[in-house]
Amino acid sequence: MLVLTMAGELSGGAFLGGGLAFIALGLIYYLTALTTAEPHPRPTAVNAPRDLEGEASVTMLERLPIPVLLIGAGGRIERANPAARTFLGLGSERGLLSTVLRQPRVLEAVSAALRGDRGATVEYSTLAPLESHVRAFVEPIRLSAPGPMPFRAMLVLADDTNSKRAERMRADFLANASHELRTPLASLAGFIETLSGPARDDEEARDRFLGIMTVQTERMRRLINDLLSLSRVEMNEHMPPTGQVDLNALTADVAEALAPVATRRNITLKLLEADSETALVRGERDQLYEVIENLVQNAIKYSPDGSQVDISVSHGVSRDAAEHLGARIDPESGRLTLTAPALDPDARFGVVRVQDQGGGIERRYLPRLAERFFRVDGQKSGPTSGTGLGLAIVKHIVNRHRGGFTVESAPETGSVFTVFFPVATASNIATQPDLPRTEDSAVR
Repeated sequence: MLVLTMAGELSGGAFLGGGLAFIALGLIYYLTALTTAEPHPRPTAVNAPRDLEGEASVTMLERLPIPVLLIGAGGRIERANPAARTFLGLGSERGLLSTVLRQPRVLEAVSAALRGDRGATVEYSTLAPLESHVRAFVEPIRLSAPGPMPFRAMLVLADDTNSKRAERMRADFLANASHELRTPLASLAGFIETLSGPARDDEEARDRFLGIMTVQTERMRRLINDLLSLSRVEMNEHMPPTGQVDLNALTADVAEALAPVATRRNITLKLLEADSETALVRGERDQLYEVIENLVQNAIKYSPDGSQVDISVSHGVSRDAAEHLGARIDPESGRLTLTAPALDPDARFGVVRVQDQGGGIERRYLPRLAERFFRVDGQKSGPTSGTGLGLAIVKHIVNRHRGGFTVESAPETGSVFTVFFPVATASNIATQPDLPRTEDSAVR
């Protein structure tokens, strides 16, 4: 009856997390009864099935994909399954819950359960290092063995990040799409009305209006595609990829694909010699392709005809070196880190650096470059006008890959955009290198 009641309140991933929580509750009750009861005689044919059931229950608990913990007196962690150890970053030693989970409401619920009070469900959110939303189920467990502390607390943590982000994604998509689509839709409606009325028989006006309508339709198509791409990235931003990608080969693929676009404006794409034969990083190939493609496309778009765009790849550099790679393009240039990985002096990164010879960006605009729909003054209209979502997509993909994103720019000098990703190691990858893309999987 309890499960049916909860099913009416939860949906999607939240309901799955709640269901797994109840399964974990039953297993914890069963295991606690096994481990705290008085010693039994040597197994016989009569009690052998019970031992097999206990072993199966332990295995099931260990295989559960959600974190489950048993908390004892004083808030000390007595048992934690692998999912809990990964989720909370627990080492081999079991310490105090308060040292790994700094959520006062959850700790209060655990303390109440240890006193034998009723269980509770607590929701909490964190914003650093990444946004997450968690539902914590706390239940008291009474031990069968006598003692001064007859209760333990069962804690199950269900990750609701996906469902919360999906809700916000739908709201953001409607708000952003309605705002950005209003202008081209109004233009199309006006031209359709004109073509249906005063300009019905004016061939010159009809051809001119149809050309403008085509441009506005293409703008709406790009906007919708970018919004969908950004939404997909945000949905999985809290889940780092586990594949590996060669930045050298990937960057060469991007340069080759965009060479015809640069050639039409007599712009030279110069791929500088790499400092290593391969540059394996942890990542998802399609998303890393989209990052580099976005940066190179922007460099081409905002560079004058006949100029040059330099693209370089480095490998095995520290975070500090990645953020400050290369000489400053101008003594007065501004340099800003838009997003960065966690501090780790031993971490090494693969770096892609894209430098153009365009008009540059004023220092005051740099902090806003990765905001949704932000466009620098002078770039909000005209043939080079974009959707204002490209660099926001880059930032979220870099965040998902636990990498970094920096920009350096000076007016009339040009800009340098740098992205870097963790080097692939045996401990941070779980799959073979991504296979070469096919035409069907190519990014726009």
